[in-house]
Amino acid sequence: QVQLVESGGGLVQAGGSLRLSCAVSGRTFSRYAMGWFRQAPGKERELVAAISRGDSIYYSDSVKGRFTISRANAKNTVYLQMNNLKPEDTADYYCAADSTLSIGIATMKNEYDIWGQGTQVTVSS
Repeated sequence: QVQLVESGGGLVQAGGSLRLSCAVSGRTFSRYAMGWFRQAPGKERELVAAISRGDSIYYSDSVKGRFTISRANAKNTVYLQMNNLKPEDTADYYCAADSTLSIGIATMKNEYDIWGQGTQVTVSS
């Protein structure tokens, strides 16, 4: 069974940086589309960034220019580099995989069928 384990969350001051990692078990990581979502208290879970198995990339407008998603297939890991963090970035961040072997980027929450447990990011002002 494929498992996703996030790490790298924490408390940071506004303007700071964090790098989230998501380690994926199994042998077919390179064929998955991957995404990072976040969910703030009282809000819907939203897509932050996504990367296809062909390295096409999507960012939400709220993080474009500040966050970078990347993948290292040799390490079965996807990363989210977050720079110039703002208090409104405070949320639980979740890694997700679309294991249906689709070619394109998955931008809808219901396209993802495997989820991690999440890691908390808190940005203080």
